[in-house]
Amino acid sequence: MKNTTKMLDDDPYLDSYLDAPWCNNPKAYQNIVHEDENVIVFKDRYPVTEGHLLFVPKKKLLREDITICFEYAYKWGIEGVMENKWEAFNIGINNGEAAGQSVMWPHVHMIPRRKGDTPNPRGGVRGVIPMKRDYNETTSVPAPCSRTALVRDRAIDEIKAEGKTFEKVDEKEWAKVVKRMRDKEKRKLKRDKDN
Repeated sequence: MKNTTKMLDDDPYLDSYLDAPWCNNPKAYQNIVHEDENVIVFKDRYPVTEGHLLFVPKKKLLREDITICFEYAYKWGIEGVMENKWEAFNIGINNGEAAGQSVMWPHVHMIPRRKGDTPNPRGGVRGVIPMKRDYNETTSVPAPCSRTALVRDRAIDEIKAEGKTFEKVDEKEWAKVVKRMRDKEKRKLKRDKDN
């Protein structure tokens, strides 16, 4: 399959997901946990935690190809939480060398999380820049809005002046939120199964 998304002659991106290490390994088929016409799911060869999966689009011509991977990863993560395989999960993508991408075909990571898997999980994906991972109990942030990309261009002083802050969440309240989310997902899965 020819890579029609290449912009430059020296573009490092692969022409096909079949050219990536997850398919070149002679035992690659042993790491496949799901495959359909759009997505193939592999166990990560270098897992961050037990259950670390890669959701790989078979094509990368449309935005929907990677969006499907995010949807699958989210559903897989929620099912793992509901089945008590893990307590939480991170979903992410390394897009480009500066972001740490080492296999130059788009893919989404779903990393199960369990209490104690790291001494301090606070900050989650912010940990990609270690000095930014830990933030104060109250850190100035912009108000939620559908155009969050615009916030990057605003001066930090402007944001602070608005008085927007993160506040520590009460653990009991958070447990209630998680329970509601799990119950809602269970009802949705049951409805989907019944249909």
